[in-house]
Amino acid sequence: MSRPTLEVADILRASGSSFLDRHGSHLASQHRKVMDAIVRCRTAELGGHRDRCSGCGHQAISYNSCRNRHCPKCQSNARDRWLAARSAELLPVPYFHIVFTLPHELSALVLQNKKLLYDLLFRASAATLLEVARDPKHLGADIGLLSVLHTWGQNLQHHPHVHCVVPGGGLALDGSRWVAASSRFFLPVRVLSRVFRGKFTAELKQLLLQGKLQFHGSLQELASPDHFQGFLRKLFRKDWVVYAKPPFGGAEHVLHYLARYTHRVAISNHRLVSFKDDRVSFRWKDYAAGSKQKVMRVSTDEFLRRFLIHVLPKGLVRIRHFGLFANRKRSASLLRCRMLLNTATPPQQPAPTAQIKCPLCSEPMLVIERFNTLQLLSAPPSTAPIKTRLDTS
Repeated sequence: MSRPTLEVADILRASGSSFLDRHGSHLASQHRKVMDAIVRCRTAELGGHRDRCSGCGHQAISYNSCRNRHCPKCQSNARDRWLAARSAELLPVPYFHIVFTLPHELSALVLQNKKLLYDLLFRASAATLLEVARDPKHLGADIGLLSVLHTWGQNLQHHPHVHCVVPGGGLALDGSRWVAASSRFFLPVRVLSRVFRGKFTAELKQLLLQGKLQFHGSLQELASPDHFQGFLRKLFRKDWVVYAKPPFGGAEHVLHYLARYTHRVAISNHRLVSFKDDRVSFRWKDYAAGSKQKVMRVSTDEFLRRFLIHVLPKGLVRIRHFGLFANRKRSASLLRCRMLLNTATPPQQPAPTAQIKCPLCSEPMLVIERFNTLQLLSAPPSTAPIKTRLDTS
């Protein structure tokens, strides 16, 4: 894919300081760190190195990456390494993709309690799948799943949901056999929706009683138990959206499929169209209009506001494993599943490297010299820097 002509970093360099002057009092330190990391990514401020082609001897200066998980330029290598590690964990069965979405009415409360409620979204959706799958009326088996948190919609507005990728089957409750799901149907979404709603709202009430929720601004009245109970009743009268996508192929398709979801950020640089007259234009899919691609134009402040509401709290893990795939028992569970499926463990894919290719002859470029920030800023090396290079350290 060619390098985009416009990047989020360009918008932050041009308007980030003025945005902070106007709205800095409403931003957390984590927002500022993300803005700073994106602006400095692959610039002299992070240091760099000189690369020499192992074939023709061509040399170039490469700047280092910020490696921030919210940076649009720093996700490819992290995604490829993660996918390589997952390759040996896949089972030779169809996989299902199920999406759990929180109602819009919860958005403001979630934004004021991100860490608590994103964690609750993970736990409630996973517990729902595990409970319904164990029910003999449905699958009657213990399952494993992988969940990925997304907080945005295509228009960059707040839209918290989790993507769950689940093998089509599980272990019988006594562990004696593999229980296969239908190739076209996994679990009833209406049942999943009701159970998910019940689990999330029940836990939400407990968080209020434990005094763990924060209420600011227009939400302050919800701190009253009576008002909060009324809020929960309204939520409970709604149908919560749980969407099961059509099943996709076996293990050979899963890694490619997961690559679309695991290490995404709110908006990629390739979706940006223009930045002029204090307005940002970007492409988006309007799912209400049959996924028609459109261009949205918003003020720079509004674009940055939307981008920054998706900054996750420090320490929040956005890719998690549950059930049979939970970290503490994943190896033993996978071994049991493969034995019952009569299949061998697939070889793990080698971890990809960030080694770059020579632009002249395509041979590997090797690092021959490293530079710190002071060296690059005070006495730049003679070879012109190339900002598209990745940090290979």
